[in-house]
Order: sequence, then C-alpha cells, then structure tokens
Amino acid sequence: MHIDFAPPSNGIYNNAGSSRQLANYLEHEDLERMEKGIYTEGFFNLTDDNIYKSKVIKDIDSNIGQLLKTDAKFYAIHVSPSENELREMGKTVQEQAEAMKQYIREVFIPEYAKNFNKGLSEADIKFYGKIHFDRNRSDNELNMHCHLIISRKDQTNKKKLSPLTNHKNTKKGTVTGSFDRVNLFQQAEQGFDNLFGYDRLLSESFEYHNTMKNGSISKQLELQQQNFTGENKKEVFQSSEKENMISCNLDSKKENKHSQNQQNNSSGDTLLSISSLGDGNNYDATQAEDLQAQKRKKKKKKGIRR
Repeated sequence: MHIDFAPPSNGIYNNAGSSRQLANYLEHEDLERMEKGIYTEGFFNLTDDNIYKSKVIKDIDSNIGQLLKTDAKFYAIHVSPSENELREMGKTVQEQAEAMKQYIREVFIPEYAKNFNKGLSEADIKFYGKIHFDRNRSDNELNMHCHLIISRKDQTNKKKLSPLTNHKNTKKGTVTGSFDRVNLFQQAEQGFDNLFGYDRLLSESFEYHNTMKNGSISKQLELQQQNFTGENKKEVFQSSEKENMISCNLDSKKENKHSQNQQNNSSGDTLLSISSLGDGNNYDATQAEDLQAQKRKKKKKKGIRR
C-alpha cells in the first residue's frame, strides 16, 4: 500500500486557495470513461456516494475559519494499493472500488483522525474521495487508486489539523497534539491486512521499504535476512502443500481404482457364478440325453438278434 501527501504547488495541488482546480482535475477520468461507456465512480465521503463536485468544492472552500490567505486550506492524499492488494480486494473493478471505499471509511480515515492525538474520530474529519482506475506511465495491469481531499479544519470548523506538522505529541504551547506519518502508514497497512485477510510478505511491508531507504546498514541486513528466510520458509511450505496435494490425489486415485476393481471383481464373480450355474445345467441335460440314446441303441440291437 503506497500512501503519499501531494506537496503543495502552484498547479492543481495549490491548497492555499480554492479546491475547484483539484476537484476539476479529479473528474477528468470520468469524462474519458463515460465516452467509452466504462464504469466510473463519483465523489464519496464517510457516509455518502455519488456526491456532486459542486458540493465538494463548496464544503471544502467554506470550511476555512480563522485561516490566513496563505495558509493551507486542504490536503491532497493518494492511496494506491499494489496489484496483489487489488486482487485481494475483488475480482472486478466494481468490487475493488467498493472495497476501496470501505477501506478509506473503516481504516484510513479513522487512523488519520487518531494520529492527531486530539481525541478525534473519523466523524470529525471533513473529506471527499475520488477513485481513479488508470494511471499514466504505468505498465501494471491493475492501477486503481484513490485521491482524497481533506479539509485543514475539522467538521466543526474550529480545530486546525495538519498532517504535515513536525510536532510530536506536544502538550504545551500554541500547537498541541502531533501527527506521526510513519505510524499512520503502519497502522493503515495493518488495518488493510486485517480487513481483507491479506497475507503480506515482509518485502511488501512499509517497514521493509522504509528501512531499506532510511535505516542503518545493520538494520537493512537484518531485514534482508528475515525476508530471505521467510520467503524460503514460504516456498518450502508451499512446496510441501503441493506435494501433499499430489500425494492425496494419487492416494485418492488408487483408492478409486481399487474400489472400481473390487466392484468389477464382484461383478465378475457374480457373472462367473451365473455362467457356472448355466454350464452345470447344460452339462447335466446333455449327459441325460446321451444316456437315453445309449439305452435306445441297446434295445434296437436286441430286437435284430431275435
């Protein structure tokens, strides 16, 4: 699962002004897909689907109480599952889209709220999501991902919430609370695995990639060894399972063959018994006819001598 915060810019991610430019951009894929008659998804929030773009812009742009002109008014976040994760989320794009909305609502936004350490829940976060199904410059077969527009202010328009703050659980001063992005990534990943029952390899984890990028050499070597050992164990386990399945199939075939032979033998014995019974009857009848013929010949011979 790849999660990133789009850096503010003078383009579509300019978050010091209106969200209109970003909302317009997020709809560009819909127009292309609708022309082709392909499935699309509208904007969604914690409770509703297919929300009009005009409502998204109005809600985000009006929730800016006490913010200065140059302050960030919203944040753009990308949530992008890997191909393996997407396959776990559903077989069709519709199933995957529904699973993505469920993940955002039940895992990502609740974890996002908790990470501010201000006693917030998902109901306190004003956000809108938009699912995209394609990604330029990607050779992947599956590319579904989600764009989130999250207001700088909470639902009451009173609390400032910045996921880009560097404060670490500050309890005194002008700014209190914190936001631990590393913890968010880890909890969002764990939540995904729990929600969909995903068996994540170490090499797929945030911990692994973060350590390979930012960790010490010793920690990198340690994780590489764990990954190598874990993958070998998995290969051995899968190989053992495969062998067991083959063995079970062979045993099953042998049992079926043995059972069939027994049935055939039983049928053969029955037929043999019937055949034997028939042959015995035929033999007795023929023997009786031969005896009668011999008696008639004897009587005839006696008549000639007279």
